[in-house]
Amino acid sequence: MATAMASTVLEPVSLPDFVETEYVKDITSRALGYIKAGFPVHLRGISGTGKTTLAVHIAAKIGRPLILIHGDEEFSTSDLVGSEQGYNIRKIRDNFIHTVLKTEENMSKLWVDNRLTMACKFGFTLLYDEYTRSRPEANNVLLSVLQEKMLDIPTTSHGDSNYMKVHPDFTALFTSNPEEYAGVHRSQDALRDRMITIDLEYFDKETEISIVQGKSGLSHEDAKKIVSIVRGLRDSDVFEFSPTVRGCLMIAKSVQVFHAKIHKDDKVFCQICFDILSSETSRIGSKSNKERVMQVLLKLIDQFCNDINKGGANV
Repeated sequence: MATAMASTVLEPVSLPDFVETEYVKDITSRALGYIKAGFPVHLRGISGTGKTTLAVHIAAKIGRPLILIHGDEEFSTSDLVGSEQGYNIRKIRDNFIHTVLKTEENMSKLWVDNRLTMACKFGFTLLYDEYTRSRPEANNVLLSVLQEKMLDIPTTSHGDSNYMKVHPDFTALFTSNPEEYAGVHRSQDALRDRMITIDLEYFDKETEISIVQGKSGLSHEDAKKIVSIVRGLRDSDVFEFSPTVRGCLMIAKSVQVFHAKIHKDDKVFCQICFDILSSETSRIGSKSNKERVMQVLLKLIDQFCNDINKGGANV
């Protein structure tokens, strides 16, 4: 059991290159305030808005051991709570009298706690990432955990009662994508009512620049150019999906590998932007979409990357 727990429980530590701007501090402060008031916090936003990274950062501020669950379509209640797995066999051989042989055999099922039960039992922080990717019926067990602070155990493995009291230090963090995303289930109203939802939008420009600069090592000026291009493409609003800060980071790190200049006349840089942002804005990859991306990108690169003296990657 100790080995299983060690492999399940994480130490919540913010990434060494985590960028904490005023926007991030505001989200973190609000979340910690709601948690202190006794409420679970739900970070909801589109892909690329930093939900999971922010949730881990909040967990690090809480300071308790972290248990991480990733939502899954195949989840059942037992995947969260636990189940009876395997058997314990006990044999007794009695040969006290040499002419009499007596044997006794007992077989009992073994209960194995899963991650939600461990978090509730020991007062850990639970981060349920993309919880709406699990079917709603699998998440019903959370209702009593969040409201009555009781976990319903589907067996009598924890004594005579089928209920376990939740540890007072237990904290729950949730993340999810909008319901229109593929593979996302609509969460039960009763579950949403038990948590406080903070909707995350795209980062502000200065936060995106700070993230790109901090994670890539580029200069502030170069990071600003890349962010300006991506935000310009996002604001054009003519594509299936809007590019996120992930696109900025992909471009910044690729520029360093290819030793490209962040300038409109550098063909390598232009190709990097096109390769990354055409795939970011469409899941189909049609010719017409690529042509639209190229047209918009060329205008944006010409607008933001026309000063060769300030271009170039720091390598």
